[in-house]
Amino acid sequence: MIKELSHIGIAVKDLDEALEIYEGVFGLEVEKIQIVEEQKVKIAFLHAGETQIELLEPTEEEGAVARFIEKRGEGVHHLAFAVDDIEAALQKIRDQGIAVVNEKPRIGAEGFKIAFLHPKSTKNVLVELCEK
Repeated sequence: MIKELSHIGIAVKDLDEALEIYEGVFGLEVEKIQIVEEQKVKIAFLHAGETQIELLEPTEEEGAVARFIEKRGEGVHHLAFAVDDIEAALQKIRDQGIAVVNEKPRIGAEGFKIAFLHPKSTKNVLVELCEK
């Protein structure tokens, strides 16, 4: 079902400040920056080898990433796994008793179909499935 680790989402308060570390210290390069209005975030996309890193800065106080930072502080927000067929993957996961945040996939950053699994069912890790 899982093909590969697609990306790691990291919640940050200040994208420019985070980029000073990820670009300036680690030497990673920003591929693009995108605002996803629906998710109320501004995302910087970087690659570390085959894995993409998404730095997620909230654009509004009531968004999910803003709430995450308020409760837990900055840090790893989610792990995203690539799947070939997100609808089939969601059904298989639900059949195994895993709670989902999104009953049906939606369109996320970069136009991919995405769905999140509830962290209470995945040992407190927010897991995203994405179909490219």
